[in-house]
Amino acid sequence: MRVSFIKMHGLGNDFVVLDAREEAIPAMTPAIAARIADRRTGIGCDQLIVLEAADNADFRMRIVNADGGEVEACGNATRAVVMLHGAPATIETAAGLLHARPGEYGVTVDMGVPRFGWDDIPLSYAMDTLSMPVGWDGLENPAAVNVGNPHAIFFVPDCDAVPLEDLGPTIEHDPLFPRRVNVNVATIETPTRIRLRVWERGAGLTRACGTGACATAVAAMRRGLVEREVEVVLPGGPLQIAWGEDERIAMTGPATEAYRGTFEWSHFA
Repeated sequence: MRVSFIKMHGLGNDFVVLDAREEAIPAMTPAIAARIADRRTGIGCDQLIVLEAADNADFRMRIVNADGGEVEACGNATRAVVMLHGAPATIETAAGLLHARPGEYGVTVDMGVPRFGWDDIPLSYAMDTLSMPVGWDGLENPAAVNVGNPHAIFFVPDCDAVPLEDLGPTIEHDPLFPRRVNVNVATIETPTRIRLRVWERGAGLTRACGTGACATAVAAMRRGLVEREVEVVLPGGPLQIAWGEDERIAMTGPATEAYRGTFEWSHFA
């Protein structure tokens, strides 16, 4: 059977979106998702997004990384599917309900309340998540934040100088993180501006990571390094992150539809 898809991206973090709300698709498996995501022999993407009908939300969003592993949250993908939806939406995800609305500066997503408990990240054993007493080849004392998925954040003098393509996979798969972890290296430029690079679990280096921007901003705020509203600049562009007095995170940024097409399911099954 032929299946329709929409190629989208949020600041270069790109997605293949399959809309299964009206056009049913066969069961998605990790192997099929990885083949579709392959940039040489498939369509190519950082994440595969499947939209499904939901009883208590406008729709459900499933998020599958390029390696075929399903994850809980993706801020950039949330902005993309709300841009596609064209109206404010409540979205069911594995991390819970998200609320988002299109606006003048893209899409604003209520990313919920961050979690900081060691067992919320989760870590393999108890420790202070504001400044963890661990390190890997010069990257030391990260903060850990769960914003629907787990992040470790390292504050460094120059994030561009960190060999994240080498250290990212080592940290992602360290036994300290039983569900693996997204690895963020951040540089504080001013009290309202952070520069950030992210190694995403299951996807590798990406041009932008919405949950990474949220986790990094909140970690910097908790350490007193920045104000409660900041611009987080990723290789693909900037996101605006605000952490309100109600403890909820608001993320604002653009999303873009690149093109539409179809593919033969049997080519990847």
